[in-house]
Amino acid sequence: MTTTLDRQVQETEPQAPLDPKRFRALAVIAIAQLMVVLDASVVIIALPSAQRSLHISTANRQWMLTAYTLAFAGLLLLGGRIADYLGRKRMFIISLIGFAGASALGGLAVNSAMLFGARALQGAFAAIMAPAALSLLTVAFTEPKERARAFGVYGGIAGGGAAIGLILGGALTQYASWRWTLLINVPIAIVAAIAAVRFVTESRNPTRHGYDIPGAVTVTGGLLALVYAFTKAGLDGWGSTPTLTLFGVAAVLLTLFVLIEQRVAHPLLPLRIILERNRGGSFLASLLVGTAMLGTFLSLTYYFQGTLHYSAMKSGLAFLPFSLGVITGATGASRLLPRFGPRFVILLGLVLGAIGLGVFTLLGVHSTYASLVLPAEVIVSVGMGLSFVAMSSTSLIGVTPADAGVASALVNTTQQTGSSMGAALINTIATGATASYLAVHGKSAAAEVAGSIHGYTTAFAFSAIVLAVAAVSAFALIRAPKAAADEDLELVAVPAL
Repeated sequence: MTTTLDRQVQETEPQAPLDPKRFRALAVIAIAQLMVVLDASVVIIALPSAQRSLHISTANRQWMLTAYTLAFAGLLLLGGRIADYLGRKRMFIISLIGFAGASALGGLAVNSAMLFGARALQGAFAAIMAPAALSLLTVAFTEPKERARAFGVYGGIAGGGAAIGLILGGALTQYASWRWTLLINVPIAIVAAIAAVRFVTESRNPTRHGYDIPGAVTVTGGLLALVYAFTKAGLDGWGSTPTLTLFGVAAVLLTLFVLIEQRVAHPLLPLRIILERNRGGSFLASLLVGTAMLGTFLSLTYYFQGTLHYSAMKSGLAFLPFSLGVITGATGASRLLPRFGPRFVILLGLVLGAIGLGVFTLLGVHSTYASLVLPAEVIVSVGMGLSFVAMSSTSLIGVTPADAGVASALVNTTQQTGSSMGAALINTIATGATASYLAVHGKSAAAEVAGSIHGYTTAFAFSAIVLAVAAVSAFALIRAPKAAADEDLELVAVPAL
């Protein structure tokens, strides 16, 4: 699950004097960005404890992750438009306060519905906060060298935040409670909001084009129906009436979204952005990577805590090599892209990711972390670092200034959308495989352990296939020359998980 640095359109207003409070504003924006990135990963380690505490079913546990990512993905483009029109500072502060309230609601949840609803609210406020923060950063730093340094800070937080979130989630869960993985946001967000009032300068887009509410409603509703359909498939079967009905509703709403975007004067998603083959190939690969990876983290979390009996803290530390591998791969991508171009780098990264997930399928009852999990983590993570940077760069090739903000936001949107679908689908696949194994082998203690591992390895195999499909699609669609991708490298951040 993963965050990239969006490239923003230059302001159309005249060049303003340097903001004397810009570096203090950067500190405030960095805190907000860290919170958004942390919240996508901090609850992964807490999920088993939350499931036991609130008696969440195995089929529904993924909603603690997908409620956040789905709301974030579905509302991100609309959130950026709202912040542009109503005032970026104003909406940044409002979203910080709303994020704090939603975090408190989740931390105090008494049942699964309250928790999932709070996570969706967090995602909705994050969808306003993230683009508002980046727009404020772009406006505050107008001098090229300063802007590059500011973006470097922003991107470094995106890259390291996920690792911090996994370790922090483990520490809070083990030494306090899973609830503190959410409650910790409250004081941080409030302090950031107060600081923003003093140090952040207001800005807004002087031109208003409308909000495309029908587009936002249909795409968010369609994605929600699709994710819920995957969940119902695990409960009632793929051929059940509720499952098929939800798939039908999803198809209708997403088709309506495409039709609306073709006809509305100022669409939420101009289709010309995704129909260009290089950008389209990048967005498709990004969607499939998101589909494969969040479900993988979900399976690994339960393997660490349920099979290897790791503590929450040890589980968080067990993910640390993954974050380091992503940063290593991203660093390598910045060197490989100018020499070989995006097609080769994306293909290399996705093939490595598929191979690493293939290694995960070899997990057995007696496998150890050092002998199998660690090598697989390293292979997958280096591949993801390579592909994330290359996909981010490719998504910006050839865009007009008017489309640059939307194109860059789509990298985040497609990854979050894929994560939402993938977590639900892979959780359904894993639980179905475990149930089938137990139906054949009985429900002894040994069979239950073996059945759980069978579910995980089936999920890893599916994720490997998804990355292989992403590799093939990227190879077939992306034809951008080396120089085109190189132009956008300096504005691509180190990716998050």
